[in-house]
Amino acid sequence: MKRLLVLSAFLTACGGTPSPTLQYYLTNEPRSLDPALSTDVPSGEIVAMLYDGVTQFDVDGHLVPGLASRWEVDAAATTYTFHLRAGIKFHDGSDLTTADVAGSWKRALDPKSGGGRAWPLLPIAGARAFVAGTAGDISGLRVVDDTTLVVTIESPLSVFPKLLAMPVATVAPFPLPDGFADHPVGSGPWRFASWARGSEVLVARNPDYWGTSKAAADSLRIRIIPEAMTIAAEYEAGLLHVAEVPFSETERWETGHPAELQRRPAIRQLYVAINTTRGPLKDVRVRQALNYATDGGTLLRTVMGGRGIRTGGSLPPGIAGYDSTLAPYPFDPAKAKELLAAAGFPNGIDLELYRTARSEYARLAQSLQQSLAQAGIRVTIVERDGPTARAASAKGEADLFLTDWYADYPDAEGFLYPLFHSSNKGTGGNRAFLGDAELDRTIAAMRASTDTLEQARLAQVADARAHELAPWIFLWAPMDLWALSPEVTGWRIPAIFNGQRWTDVRLR
Repeated sequence: MKRLLVLSAFLTACGGTPSPTLQYYLTNEPRSLDPALSTDVPSGEIVAMLYDGVTQFDVDGHLVPGLASRWEVDAAATTYTFHLRAGIKFHDGSDLTTADVAGSWKRALDPKSGGGRAWPLLPIAGARAFVAGTAGDISGLRVVDDTTLVVTIESPLSVFPKLLAMPVATVAPFPLPDGFADHPVGSGPWRFASWARGSEVLVARNPDYWGTSKAAADSLRIRIIPEAMTIAAEYEAGLLHVAEVPFSETERWETGHPAELQRRPAIRQLYVAINTTRGPLKDVRVRQALNYATDGGTLLRTVMGGRGIRTGGSLPPGIAGYDSTLAPYPFDPAKAKELLAAAGFPNGIDLELYRTARSEYARLAQSLQQSLAQAGIRVTIVERDGPTARAASAKGEADLFLTDWYADYPDAEGFLYPLFHSSNKGTGGNRAFLGDAELDRTIAAMRASTDTLEQARLAQVADARAHELAPWIFLWAPMDLWALSPEVTGWRIPAIFNGQRWTDVRLR
């Protein structure tokens, strides 16, 4: 393969001669590089490079200390004391203290900020009243001194420290320095250099980074490239150092570039949400019939290049609580017809399947349509742009919605609570509009438990209950497949989208 070495056109923040620049990409323009406005994955990836949180995820999805070197929680599991490292500086040379942490969180929660995705901070006592405008401050935040912050939450929530590792909870100077919108300032391993809207974001190594993992390269260029096939072509031309392999290209890349490939089971699920409030779909037998009528194994092999792991429930492998013995529904059209007849639909049913315009979904939706037809389930495919399709699903207007769920944090709670708890119907993530008291109780107990073994046990119980209720057509947990240039070392597929900070990546 022809390789081109792309040199940076600017000097690093600490001076010196131009050095090779790492080349990366995003498929969509970041909404903002302000943590308070971080509502999407592209923004979150770059925010993780420029800023730090009190806690952070490493590349394997493990929670590790960030700005806080340690923390304790009281016996009631509601009051956390975070101890910040002393001497941390922002990129502009100013000191980072607990006042900046508290101020950043308040700014993210303030409706005037326009953020709209501050839910990881809502468990803090008084946060909901602050958001609603009925309180002028957040009662659960108490700055003790420059390095000690006490945080009280409404009720025990085992995942709370993981929520603080999300992009919206990272820390910027408070109040914001002048010109922040055009030149964001954080404390992370990379400094902002430039942003050409619609084209690229450029970041430079922070030589004064407080952490032990300073960036190994001088600069990182992050281009905006929407099309998967263009990304692959750019990689093969040597213009990108890493690239996700398109599903349709899996076999060619496995044959042509086997030594360059990395695989990792994604903490993600691909599924079809079944609206449990619409017509025949209210009957659990009909929903189970949809699963028996889906030839998931063949679809995975033929449409997705075998890049996935069939799961019986919603939890992917690698998550505590995943049960490998929970078998997927087998492909059994006769069983599906039997269930439909028992539910009062001997002549089958007619449904609409909404999907977004993502290219890999087109063929999958058509194959699903053909599979379901064998059991008398007649499906009309409705293609819409992403926001329109998601809005229709969130409003309960879609019978079926082909979608996926990326983990914001690696925990069973991050799947079971948003996707199945009755409090999250619609926009909260529960696109199936499922409401089941037994499942709600199990999920609530799992969230409150501080015993990791008990959490995993309850997660298995909840996932098995979801499997039985069949609010989804359960498909598979995708397998990430990326190519890494032979020129590059130190890069690995991250388990969580904001876990790869590019600090260990360098050109050979």
